[in-house]
Amino acid sequence: MSNGSNDGRADLHTHTSASDGMQPPAENVRLAKAAGLAAVAITDHDTVAGVEEALQEGKRLGIVVVPGVEISTVLSGTDIHVLGYYIDCKQETFLERLGELRSIRERRNDMLIAKLQELGIPITMNEVVAQLGRALMPDESIGRPHIADVLVRKGYAADLRDAFDRYLGERGAAYVNPPRILPQQAVQWIREAGGTPVLAHPGLYGDDALVERIIRETNIAGIEAHHSDHSPADQARYTAMAERHGLIATAGSDFHGARQGIVFHGDIGGRTVSVDILPRLRRGEQ
Repeated sequence: MSNGSNDGRADLHTHTSASDGMQPPAENVRLAKAAGLAAVAITDHDTVAGVEEALQEGKRLGIVVVPGVEISTVLSGTDIHVLGYYIDCKQETFLERLGELRSIRERRNDMLIAKLQELGIPITMNEVVAQLGRALMPDESIGRPHIADVLVRKGYAADLRDAFDRYLGERGAAYVNPPRILPQQAVQWIREAGGTPVLAHPGLYGDDALVERIIRETNIAGIEAHHSDHSPADQARYTAMAERHGLIATAGSDFHGARQGIVFHGDIGGRTVSVDILPRLRRGEQ
């Protein structure tokens, strides 16, 4: 789902500066156009702040922009991410819920910074925000890649991946995991906002039994079978899993942009699916 022509293709997982991506939303749309895509989704973490700008740029360039979000949850001690497509980005209840999730993210960030300080790494949240080079806009959020930037700049990590491996990832010395909502709640919230929930990058959880449990216990509509960090075997296995459960198999690069010259996850257009699935995503079919 990633090689050859991108004509009639969609990348359904990209991040912007509204969360932990490097580019403003309009730039993601321009990059998608340059990659020959017909559609791109904006799926920032726990916010839809970048969607409107992307929609306007999509109209200008003649490329379909799918409004989306990526919600952070936890199940059995594992971080689980749920993508939501075609949500009502103006629904007040949904926006309030996303605001609550960003508050949890802020608490997580404070806990991370405190743990790094305990490890003898003098880093502050003010430094992290200053690294943006601009004011943090309303409904935007700080993510771990922002903290990784400062760790690299101060010489505590060689690059982004090293910062995650040594400190910020699930096996890192400073990793923290505050209480979050369950995937079941995220799926319900997305459905109540008129959207379609899809399980993000199942291969990153390292537990297919947990993936199967989420499918059984939620009203999930799809699985992100093709992802930049999935191996060919992963992609084949999750495509088969989607078929077995009658779910939509989606694809996304999980593009965040380049930090210290390294593209986080993958480039826009690196993992794509036919735009033919977009009507099913819009309808929320299982």
